[in-house]
Amino acid sequence: MIAQDPSGGPVSRRRALAFLSLSGAALAAGAALPAPPRAAGAALPAPLRAAGYALPHIGTPEEALAELMAGNRRFTKGRPVGPHRNMARVRDVAAGQAPFAAVLACADSRVPVEILFDQGFGDVFVCRAAGNVISPELTGSLEFGTLVLGAKVLVVLGHTQCGAVKATIAGEPVPGQISSLYSHIQPAVDRSPTRELEEVARENVRIQARLLRTSSPVIGQLVRDRKLVVAGGVYDLASGAVTLLEV
Repeated sequence: MIAQDPSGGPVSRRRALAFLSLSGAALAAGAALPAPPRAAGAALPAPLRAAGYALPHIGTPEEALAELMAGNRRFTKGRPVGPHRNMARVRDVAAGQAPFAAVLACADSRVPVEILFDQGFGDVFVCRAAGNVISPELTGSLEFGTLVLGAKVLVVLGHTQCGAVKATIAGEPVPGQISSLYSHIQPAVDRSPTRELEEVARENVRIQARLLRTSSPVIGQLVRDRKLVVAGGVYDLASGAVTLLEV
């Protein structure tokens, strides 16, 4: 059987083997081949064209981060366009995915990542845990989203009034395994001279982002190769705005 590229044409044996080597984990897990990436000039529903929205071409990590922030500005101004939120897009990505961004977010129900960045089906590879903390499982998932699926930006997204951060600062006994989160967030508490909630939340974002860059050889190499940017941000529950942090 002749190997084919996503457009249906034949590819060389060397190229086919290289692709299979890169995505072996995905194929072994039963994942489909990536969908074609979003590109400028793609067909848009009439309401989006009428709103003046143009689907951007995302070729670099910097462009990927810029598109996330542009989407958040649309959201906060009350002018979201909701791209890729229709059945046509659902059918387009049913056979595979090629998200342009990956996000490690808190599990808080008030932080709906695709909505606050004004994105849709197949655009953002989202991993969530209370306190937006990393673990081996989440790191592996984010490696998959960046190396295999091709996300160009990885954002660690914290938020104001984070309950996991607040509980870690208090350090009081809690039921079950909730306290297992404390050890991940405690370094941020220790680095804060004031132990003020929002400052600790910001420091926690910085720490988790740096850990992803340094503890994952996969993510670290993508950053060094300039194929990925690791960023940090805080979502304000009251305003809906995301503020980027220096990480």
